[in-house]
Amino acid sequence: MSLWELWVIAAALSADAFAAAVCKGLAAGEAKMRYGVVTGLYYGTFQVLMPTIGYFAGKSFAGLIERADHWAAFAILMAIGIDMIKNAGGEIDERCSFAARDMLPSAVATSIDALAAGMTFAFLEVDIWRASLLIGITTFVFSWAGCEIGGVFGAKYKKGAETAGGIILILMGIKVVCEHLKII
Repeated sequence: MSLWELWVIAAALSADAFAAAVCKGLAAGEAKMRYGVVTGLYYGTFQVLMPTIGYFAGKSFAGLIERADHWAAFAILMAIGIDMIKNAGGEIDERCSFAARDMLPSAVATSIDALAAGMTFAFLEVDIWRASLLIGITTFVFSWAGCEIGGVFGAKYKKGAETAGGIILILMGIKVVCEHLKII
């Protein structure tokens, strides 16, 4: 697989993390460099780990993971989105925390598809270290930028932006399930 093809895959796998990072920046209501770096590190790290784990899990677990990945992503995205809408416009609180307990669920949810991609890489005999590193770096950059964009926008339009961010996460969760069920 060429470097260009891997980068296209990395960009596609980074899309969910970018959207979630925008929402994180919206919830924070301000753009701070450290928010972007922390967000990028969490999402980027999980985007390195998940395809690597998927790669080594290989064919033996492919059916099991494919049957459950969409439901796990759906549940996590729905919960985060509903919470954002419910608390839209409030003071900055734990939801906007960049602590591990608040970042891990989102980082896992946005990287589940990378687990399946890693399994595909095993079947295609892709160099997993090169692929995982490229996916992680791409996700880091996209997530950092997304958090910054969300922070700038959220500083002016916090309540509406949080509501919109929550709706986006819910729609992402619905899209994951619809694609799995071949509705779209």
